[in-house]
Amino acid sequence: MASARTPSAPVGRTRDEYAGRPAAARSHLLHAGSVGRYRRIVAAGVDQVAQQVAGVDGPCTGIGPAGLAPRIDAVDLDRPLGDTDAALDELEDVYLRDAVWFHHPRYLAHLNCPVVLPALLGEAVLSAVNSSLDTWDQSAGATLIERRLVAWTAGRLGLGPAADGVFTSGGSQSNLQALLLAREEACARHGLGRDLLPRLRIITSTAGHFSVQTSADLLGLAADAVLALPTGPDRRLRPDRVRRELARCRAAGLVVMAVVATAGTTDFGSIDPLPELAECCATAGVWLHVDAAYGCGLLVSPTRRRLLAGVERADSVTVDFHKSFFQPVSASALLVRDGRTLRHVTHHADYLNPAGDTLPNQVDKSLQTTRRFDALKLWLTLRILGPDAVGALFDEVLDRAADAWALVDADPRFEVL
Repeated sequence: MASARTPSAPVGRTRDEYAGRPAAARSHLLHAGSVGRYRRIVAAGVDQVAQQVAGVDGPCTGIGPAGLAPRIDAVDLDRPLGDTDAALDELEDVYLRDAVWFHHPRYLAHLNCPVVLPALLGEAVLSAVNSSLDTWDQSAGATLIERRLVAWTAGRLGLGPAADGVFTSGGSQSNLQALLLAREEACARHGLGRDLLPRLRIITSTAGHFSVQTSADLLGLAADAVLALPTGPDRRLRPDRVRRELARCRAAGLVVMAVVATAGTTDFGSIDPLPELAECCATAGVWLHVDAAYGCGLLVSPTRRRLLAGVERADSVTVDFHKSFFQPVSASALLVRDGRTLRHVTHHADYLNPAGDTLPNQVDKSLQTTRRFDALKLWLTLRILGPDAVGALFDEVLDRAADAWALVDADPRFEVL
């Protein structure tokens, strides 16, 4: 049986062992008196990672959970090493040696990308300062930098002067918030409030992201609310099928709250026909969401931007900078064509953003409260490299993929899907 006693010190320790520990711990807080230690510790960590990056001979060791778990289980978290070098040596054993190194030339991308150095600089700065992007009084200039980057991205998308948005943790959260806004807009438009939920439907494709179904579950929609239509041989959503499904739902008394198009499907990289789908949605008065988590790198591509034609007519767009802008996880954003729709996620708390507060509080636009200043990574990337350089890197990735396709397609032993 578990004891109900709460020990005054961790099991296996005496009070004497912990005498004076708070003072020692304070020396590890970042403040004016610890900047020397801060520099040494961070430099030691950078050196350790740099040695790994320079020395690994493949993207991974291939170790499985059974091989790695005993090393991690053997670590006694109640007995600190008390030394940075010892902790980094241990970290190499339990993590760095067997990490997946996305930078390696033999890494065949799954989802995450190599990262650019300015973004790593941003990560170091934002972690140390530890701004929280929920309210102005916790972020100051960080709020304005994020807003400027949202406006820049909306401009690249062509969403118009009323556009707005917010940074998120990733594509799944961006998709969830977009569909929440679409749900609320549909309920308001039909004047039935939440009574409409059982009749709401979402049209997407079988090649779309699973987060659409997850979002529908979280939003309280019916179990069959997501209508995943089969694609054509090109793995793209077919506008004629969308039109037929819109008509069928209307005849059945169902309300399509959103059509979710994908610009860069996870499995195939296919881009749905955005201009035609935008026309379908405009005619039917339905919210169009474009999940461009994968394809948003086209926004800075010098040769392929045309592939996103039609995205400017979307009501909302998901972008993942940590997929195709070479940013560390996490850096995503949701953009909306009409910033007023973000009111559907606004809630007031006296301690945070009291009603009537005129300060620019990003929590008014976000599903999250406490939120990292992830926008800084993109800001420094754009200020040091610029969008054209990022676009050139993205084009190089696509060119490399095309070369790989041609190589495999020319080999009679393979059939390229």
